[in-house]
Amino acid sequence: MGDLPGILRRLDYLADLGVEAVWLSPFYPSPQRDFGYDVADYCGVDPVFGTLADFDRLLMEAHARGLRVILDLVANHTSNLHPWFVESRGSRTSAKRDWYVWRDPHPNGGHPNNWLSFFGGPAWTLDPQTEQYYLHHFLPEQPDLNYRNPEVLEAMLEVMRFWLERGVDGFRVDAAALLVEDEHFRDEPPNPAWRPGMRERDRLRHVHTEHQPETHEVLRRFRALLDQYSEPGRERVLIGEVYAPFEILVAYYGSPEAPECHFPFNFALMELPPERWTAEDLQALVGAYESIVPGWAWPSWVLGNHDRPRVASRLGEERTRLAHLLLLTLRGTPTLYYGDELGLRDLELSPDQVQDLPGFREHGGRWSRDAARAPMPWDGSPGAGFTVGTPWLPLPVDFPVRNVASQEKDPHSMLRLLRRLLHLRRQTPALTVGAYRSLPAPPGVYAYERFTDSDRVLVAVNLTGRMQTLEASGEILLSTHLDRFGPERAPLGLRPQEGILLRPTGEVVPWR
Repeated sequence: MGDLPGILRRLDYLADLGVEAVWLSPFYPSPQRDFGYDVADYCGVDPVFGTLADFDRLLMEAHARGLRVILDLVANHTSNLHPWFVESRGSRTSAKRDWYVWRDPHPNGGHPNNWLSFFGGPAWTLDPQTEQYYLHHFLPEQPDLNYRNPEVLEAMLEVMRFWLERGVDGFRVDAAALLVEDEHFRDEPPNPAWRPGMRERDRLRHVHTEHQPETHEVLRRFRALLDQYSEPGRERVLIGEVYAPFEILVAYYGSPEAPECHFPFNFALMELPPERWTAEDLQALVGAYESIVPGWAWPSWVLGNHDRPRVASRLGEERTRLAHLLLLTLRGTPTLYYGDELGLRDLELSPDQVQDLPGFREHGGRWSRDAARAPMPWDGSPGAGFTVGTPWLPLPVDFPVRNVASQEKDPHSMLRLLRRLLHLRRQTPALTVGAYRSLPAPPGVYAYERFTDSDRVLVAVNLTGRMQTLEASGEILLSTHLDRFGPERAPLGLRPQEGILLRPTGEVVPWR
């Protein structure tokens, strides 16, 4: 299965890789209808993953290596087996009835409104005992909490205090955009852009279930609590899972006077279709984001996660190397998904191997989230160094050659590239705190500078299949091919599908 002691055994690998924080998926007690995102107890550890003592040791050992630990806060919903919901559904007069979203049937006898679940079908399930419907944006086994009830907010703040007192470094708020719904429970309008093949939920525009103004007040309260636990050199961080256009996304920063997330995840690179991974589209995308992030706020970039196809399956091997160069040199905090540093691809699963039935339904049977959740291949042994038994999902078919041990030996491997990039990033002020400025470049080449008053680097990415040149010279710090280092005179040559990180000498001559 993978467990907390297993992560503890790999902390040295993570520290050596060069990351500075680890975000753990939910490990709380759960019936596992949605892989731990159906929480039955927010203040414990599911026995399949270990014990609370295992977590405390993991946290202590991570901190000893300079690694921060971020927990997944599943704040929008609980399991239907959580004691809160068990009490809530006991009767209409239960003291916790209003901790969840209950509604009478529509006058016609059907669902209260037309809201849809992410996993297919209505977002409402009838409880026959009390003859009311409860809201669930995900599975019926994941009822939504009601943050219009101040007792719910206080209960979640108490959960956060439990973990903060143990020493965790922050939280990633799951489904942050869904915390509060329209108080009038109005039907959502149809989506004129919906086409056959799109998700069922996308038939509607979610103007009454996502990004409600009251959601921001909840996040402000979360942030205020984290700030109480922050101290110089050790700020506790709040990250929001928000899928939204930039103009909506940036609202989740809050304001300097009333801050919310330290940063909401920016999934733009992850969501960009493969055919739009061109120099021109990437430059426009980054420029749009840079222009809208408030000057006092901090950007973020994400290439992969547990809910989307892996970057190597989306882009292929060569462009995946270029994508990681962008991820780790653009301004802001980058987030890597485990295994992407090896170039892992999606699993190819037969229907009988699929465990993620909710995600399978969500994507119309075309793809399951299981595909992106393969066990981590550490070596070429029968269990890939992940298990001595049968893994919960099949190992990647190429694990005997695509694993940590084999890539450690290959001087040009994806793992070597990522480690080199991460260490350069930490050693280079321009890459950690520098400003961003795009540069003119030949068609098909995306070039930009990162700079401070005393440090400057140039990033150039050739996304074409032909040789390109830039009028730049200096010291090559890294090529995505890992075969070029040291001084380089102008013009700087870029091979097909090659990215370069350069410390320039003099000014870069704009391409004309």
